[in-house]
Amino acid sequence: MFLEIAVQDAPGAQLAASYGAARIELCCALQLGGLTPSQGLLKSVQLAEPALPIHALIRPRPGDYVYDGAAVALMVQEIKELHDGGATGVVIGALTAEDGIDYAAVEAMVAAAQGMHVTFHRAIDHLCLSDAVTAVPRLAELGVQRILSSGGASRAGEGVEQLAAMHQAAKGGLSIMAGGGVQTSDFATFRAAGLNDVHLSAKRTVNLQTPEPLTASARAEDNSYFATDADIVRDAAKTAQALA
Repeated sequence: MFLEIAVQDAPGAQLAASYGAARIELCCALQLGGLTPSQGLLKSVQLAEPALPIHALIRPRPGDYVYDGAAVALMVQEIKELHDGGATGVVIGALTAEDGIDYAAVEAMVAAAQGMHVTFHRAIDHLCLSDAVTAVPRLAELGVQRILSSGGASRAGEGVEQLAAMHQAAKGGLSIMAGGGVQTSDFATFRAAGLNDVHLSAKRTVNLQTPEPLTASARAEDNSYFATDADIVRDAAKTAQALA
């Protein structure tokens, strides 16, 4: 299987590369579910791991995936700049207020990608299961090459039946990648369902202790952050490589 690791810094990218991940999804603010990375972050990862494929998340804010015209225009511009900056691919998604796919926004973002690889992210898991399956060939027609999904479940390991249905609906037009609460024990089940790609954030929480005494302002701050966990990446890579 091909392993994708979501990372938010150069050390995370180096861990992914050292254990043989196929690619990374690059973002910032993993604690917010991931947001669009800066050009500086992209460049720092490229310098650290020049050969590692980088698929950049395009998400301008936390919250839902319903975007107005200004937000779509921003995402289109970000895609163009990431293309010019040398990103390998982009990870996109947009929904209507009725939790359907905003195909016009998708079409605009695919065009902006100018041939970069395009993944549609877990916004698809907001759709009812039948609508998600129906959306697969339509997204393929628009130029999307991969869909990241948990199969509509809280954990991808519990959404395997839906993931298999989406894989069948794709008919080879795009690939379905399992992601969302993934455990290495799920990999063989994903592979048996026909999936060749799996996505993990592979993160741990770092809690920093601030020296006493604390001001009221310092006491109110959350000093924790996410970092890529070497053990999780190593175990995931080993399991994925065994299923190659």
